[in-house]
Amino acid sequence: MSAEKETEIIDELMEQIVSKTFTYGHRLPSENILAKKYNVPRMTARNALTKLEERGFIYSKQGKGRFLKEQAIQIQLSLTAGTSFTEKMKALGYELETRTINCEQIPYDEHTYHVLETRKSDAIYKIGRLRLIDGEPIAIHYSFVSETTIPRIKKDCFKIQSMFAYYRKLGYGEFNSRKSLLSITFPTAGEQQLLSCKSMVPLIMVESDCVDQKTGKVLEYTKVLYRSDKFKYDITMNS
Repeated sequence: MSAEKETEIIDELMEQIVSKTFTYGHRLPSENILAKKYNVPRMTARNALTKLEERGFIYSKQGKGRFLKEQAIQIQLSLTAGTSFTEKMKALGYELETRTINCEQIPYDEHTYHVLETRKSDAIYKIGRLRLIDGEPIAIHYSFVSETTIPRIKKDCFKIQSMFAYYRKLGYGEFNSRKSLLSITFPTAGEQQLLSCKSMVPLIMVESDCVDQKTGKVLEYTKVLYRSDKFKYDITMNS
């Protein structure tokens, strides 16, 4: 019964948030008020509020209560190949910052090696880059690149801001993707810290490959984790 009541509290509070009955900075009803209204123990009301906080809708001020978070700026992002994330953000007028957070050789992974069309003996490097707009973290890009295909990747990885711009400097021109997959995941402890989000904030994961159109060579396999509360997605296919 307590679980059902907890869900009821969450649903009704979410309805008020979505309908904008609550505005930014609005103080939500206290645990005691919710417990009395729904005739439940205070712990049930606390759990409901905690879950809303974990999902990124509200925040706490010690001794003052819980408040509605400011609505995030929704960044329209076209999930189409051929243009880099850096180029898309620049075209939309956003101030983008990229921080390379790691560059490491990965152990053999059948799926990654298969997508990259490489041999088991090849060295594959994983380059992780944190994306920030106006100083706020919004996405993590993981690029998997074969040293056989891009011999300087280990040496250059920490200097790369845009993978597409880097490939163009190496003589590659136009790019496409043979397959793109979209799914939902949740952040690891490390990703929560990087993205400044709670464990229950869903991340939208886009997996794709990057292929040089002229040669058909697979340049990289990419996993991108987007904070779901920071984007709206344009999935229109160009004809």
